[in-house]
Amino acid sequence: MSNAIIDDKRIVMTLDAGGTNFVFSAIQGNKQIVESIRLYPNSDHLEKCLETVISGFEIVKKELKSEPVAISFAFPGPADYPKGIIGDLPNLPAFRGGVALGPMLENHFNIPVYINNDGNLFAYGEALFGFIPEINKRLEETNSPKRFHNIIGITLGTGFGVGLVCNKQLITGDNSNGGEGWLLRDILSPDCHVEEHLSREGIRRSYAAKSNTAVENVGMPFEIYKIAKGIETGNQQAAIETFNDFGTVLGEALANLITLLDGIVVLGGGVSEAYDLFAPAMFEQLESKFRLHNGDPLNRLVPRVFNLEDPVGMKRLLDGNQIDLAIPGTDKTISYDPFLRTGVRVTKNDTCQIISLGAYAFALNKLDSN
Repeated sequence: MSNAIIDDKRIVMTLDAGGTNFVFSAIQGNKQIVESIRLYPNSDHLEKCLETVISGFEIVKKELKSEPVAISFAFPGPADYPKGIIGDLPNLPAFRGGVALGPMLENHFNIPVYINNDGNLFAYGEALFGFIPEINKRLEETNSPKRFHNIIGITLGTGFGVGLVCNKQLITGDNSNGGEGWLLRDILSPDCHVEEHLSREGIRRSYAAKSNTAVENVGMPFEIYKIAKGIETGNQQAAIETFNDFGTVLGEALANLITLLDGIVVLGGGVSEAYDLFAPAMFEQLESKFRLHNGDPLNRLVPRVFNLEDPVGMKRLLDGNQIDLAIPGTDKTISYDPFLRTGVRVTKNDTCQIISLGAYAFALNKLDSN
């Protein structure tokens, strides 16, 4: 599919719906064919928000040389994604009580509409066109028999988006709630979910508390990042501690996800650019230990998790520990790699673009299967 899609002439209109921007585009043959259209979402007024969605797609459609075959896009949950019904959204307060967004767009444009969340489509795009084919190509080049088929895609920005893909199939669950990682428990605030730290506002609140600053006087995460790096004035220690806490909470969340899916991890979204600040605490948590009833330690995870932004970590992942194992009762051997391993890295793609590619591939797959 990932090869054939490059030559596909069908056009799909896409949208990445964040809390601060709605980004509209169109994809053909796995390439963006119009300039991205960014519109303010009007997230606190339902009628204006729906008008924004329709007008954004109308603007894109006018730029196209042929008719689109579908609309496919990312929108926050909770939602009944197969039916295109959006539920009560924390980041888009106008959506309450169920809004039939997909059917509305199908009625207006008279084409199929497919909706997923951003984590799902980010992971799907990386599975088909990004990290999975790249890492497997590198494994092939090193003559390693190991291949990765499962990926955990994480978007770090307005919130904590999670997408799970197993062997090129999205895991969406029976209630369209597969991969709703934002509802994992925050290890530093056990009464809260992880977005208490793993979100734009969580970072701002954390820095405000640590620096004894009113939250309304705190800048965005990128500004806090620059304070931590000493580029801008502010409470540097508080900024460093803020990203340390972010890394600890993220590390525990990833440990849970890796335990369940046993996949490789790719991070996207604006806050992933602060990787150098939060990664040490993240890996410390991933490498932490449980304590058994007798006091003995037990590794938090079975596989070893490598930092794939580090060339040494990447080499360890690629090399593995391949051996030839004797088959009892025969003179034959079988290859065996007892070194269980995975890794974490930041996407090398623009997050919005890879989400759009995921949306494009998802739509074509649905159209072909129907």
